[in-house]
Amino acid sequence: MKHLRILTLSVTAMVMSIITNAQCSICAKTASQLGEEAGHGLNGGILYLAAAPLLIVGYIGYRWWRNNS
Repeated sequence: MKHLRILTLSVTAMVMSIITNAQCSICAKTASQLGEEAGHGLNGGILYLAAAPLLIVGYIGYRWWRNNS
């Protein structure tokens, strides 16, 4: 049951990260001036650059949790 809860939380977090806007206020203002298509590209680039550090921290957290269980 615990593993199902963790899996559900992980899937929910991944789905929410896909539909969220990853722009700060300055990037959002720049994206609105560039147009809608360029704004989506900027948002995708921000998510792409944020993925590596988040995956690294997630992996370290998982290993820590796994070793302490």
